[in-house]
Amino acid sequence: MADAAARAGGPAPATAPALAGAPPPATAPARSGGRRVRWTSRARACLRALPALLLLAALCCDRLTPAHLTAAPLFTAAPLVAAPLLSRRGTVLTGAAAVAGALVPQVRPGAGWRLEAVTEPATVATVAVLAVLINLLVRRRDARLASAREIAEAAQRAVLPEPAGRIGGLDVAARYEAAQADAFIGGDLYAVQETPYGVRLVVGDVRGKGMEAVATVAVLIGAFREAAEQETTLEAVAQRLERALAREGARREEADAVEGFTTAVLAEIPREGQTVRIVNRGHPPPLLLHADGALRTLLAADPALPLGMGDLGAWPDRAEETGFPAGATLLLHTDGVSEARDARGRFYDPERRLAGRTLRDPHALVAAVATEVRRHSGGGMTDDMALLAVRRP
Repeated sequence: MADAAARAGGPAPATAPALAGAPPPATAPARSGGRRVRWTSRARACLRALPALLLLAALCCDRLTPAHLTAAPLFTAAPLVAAPLLSRRGTVLTGAAAVAGALVPQVRPGAGWRLEAVTEPATVATVAVLAVLINLLVRRRDARLASAREIAEAAQRAVLPEPAGRIGGLDVAARYEAAQADAFIGGDLYAVQETPYGVRLVVGDVRGKGMEAVATVAVLIGAFREAAEQETTLEAVAQRLERALAREGARREEADAVEGFTTAVLAEIPREGQTVRIVNRGHPPPLLLHADGALRTLLAADPALPLGMGDLGAWPDRAEETGFPAGATLLLHTDGVSEARDARGRFYDPERRLAGRTLRDPHALVAAVATEVRRHSGGGMTDDMALLAVRRP
């Protein structure tokens, strides 16, 4: 509630006027992304060349400095640097070159007998062997991370599959971005399903994070898909989700059973007519973008508690019906969008940012909003973001 008040009373984002008209050129993000890719490639190439540069510096040091100065530290560093950067073969070759380079000054004619003639090459050889072992461990860890990433991607596709581009005669686009680095799914959810009663959809935000939130997402989406097919009214679908959360909470620890809840908005777009019915359970209101750029915020006339809080009171769900004309787009989002802050603590305001814009393609719409949210927050998103756009052709 405090965040909502701050958003209402806070100053408007300074960049809002620039975004109220036509969308920004698509080439700007592409150029920025291309520069980042080129910079990353160059940085990796420089890092991979570092072991060779260390070996070269060590050889030059041996040639150009007095005999009592040793380049052993540089020879020792080369295989250690190679271990996380190069392949196993590259690490072995770097280690062998380092050992050879450390031996050359000791066997030159006139070098004489010194204790360092044995200890320095032995030290470099020992470090080279350790570098190969480190390389093996790093490669094994990378393989495990790659496997975990593949599993996470598969879990995302299973729990939150990307909807088809056209469902029940409507154009559909969805986008999910997790706030946690390298995460694919979290506590936000969306689903779209064609049913005998029209196209039904849900967007929600589960309290909490981690695997428990993901488990709740799976429960809610499963319950929604079943209820959307069976229940004759959208209100009954909401009640099925309420009961599913109650069952899930009863199987968890006492704290989760008491505190767990999910904000959600459900919508139903009948086959006949040009309307949409909405049930809002404590979620950010949907936005209706008309073909001419006009925007309406579909606020709930009777605000209801989030799902999972039915024990606090019994308020019957009431679906509110509004016009959904041809060419209009219905945009549903989670609070990761509306509560994203910039460096000054100002909220991203989707209503003001989208007013006047005529993005007819739902995919372009969700991509534009996601890009603007990341830009507004400076890439430091603190909450997951889910977007679902449905357009009536």
